[in-house]
Amino acid sequence: MARLDSILDLIGDTPLVDVSRLSPNPRVRLLIKLEGQNPTGSVKDRIALAMVEAAERDGTLRPGQTILEPSSGNTGIGLALVCRVKGYGLKVVLPENVSVERRQLLEIFGAEVVLSPGAEGSNGAVRLAEKLAADTPEYAFLYQYGTPDNPGAHYRGTGPEIWRDCPEVTHFVAGLGTSGTLMGVGRYLKEQNPAVQVWAVEPPAGELVQGLRSLDEGYIPPVFRDWGGAELLDRKLIVRPRESIEWTRRLLDEAGIFAGLSSGAAMAGAARAAADADEGVVVTLAPDGGWKYLSTGAWTDPLDDVVERASRIIYF
Repeated sequence: MARLDSILDLIGDTPLVDVSRLSPNPRVRLLIKLEGQNPTGSVKDRIALAMVEAAERDGTLRPGQTILEPSSGNTGIGLALVCRVKGYGLKVVLPENVSVERRQLLEIFGAEVVLSPGAEGSNGAVRLAEKLAADTPEYAFLYQYGTPDNPGAHYRGTGPEIWRDCPEVTHFVAGLGTSGTLMGVGRYLKEQNPAVQVWAVEPPAGELVQGLRSLDEGYIPPVFRDWGGAELLDRKLIVRPRESIEWTRRLLDEAGIFAGLSSGAAMAGAARAAADADEGVVVTLAPDGGWKYLSTGAWTDPLDDVVERASRIIYF
């Protein structure tokens, strides 16, 4: 096994696992990329490192400076690791109704947490962070929703990894959050093969599916607009909270994969893509592992209780 110089060298190059036993169509294979294998357990480690290194190169981030970032959890945790290793301060604006695991992990890695109103969700965290950045220009505001280094990390890393491991891919399905994964991976795969279909999974407007956002709620991430999301996406699918939790359980029960709730939403979308296709290979992505979701009771409690709890508490 290789000896690495830093924990940051473990970011990326995650495994792609065949879960075709979950496919509703015997002529369509299903594969899922396990981003929970990154150091802090999520795909957001990729963009955290990319944003910090880009800011170092262009002078936006200077030694000893403090980074400011809105997050519902995973990006903040990824940045907290990178900042701890590289010696930067970090202030994370977080909705007050995030799960206990999120706040604990941020604090363990040394981040300062600023709470935004829980009823406003991740959009409220973005608005408060934008105000703090305007009022305090000495912060380095990297802004995952707007920086090209978010989709760029996936264009340079996640997408090429998928193409290397599965050049026969016909569909890529992922959750719509900041939209960085869809934009970066989708653009790369379509450049290799324009016939590849890129499908987004989003919640219904007004409903909380962990880790995802609905564009119909009024906030369209600049990343989505700047990377031509409307033209890049071939289809958008609606997945409700109950369906995402059901598929999270199926991933564990039928494939032995312990993944987070947004992974269940992505798998629900991948299964629909498989059912719709005559034949092919559908690749989806599990944004994180299940460890940060134990307090949801997602694998142990009655389904109705889990759905109700997830409507109030942000776990992603």
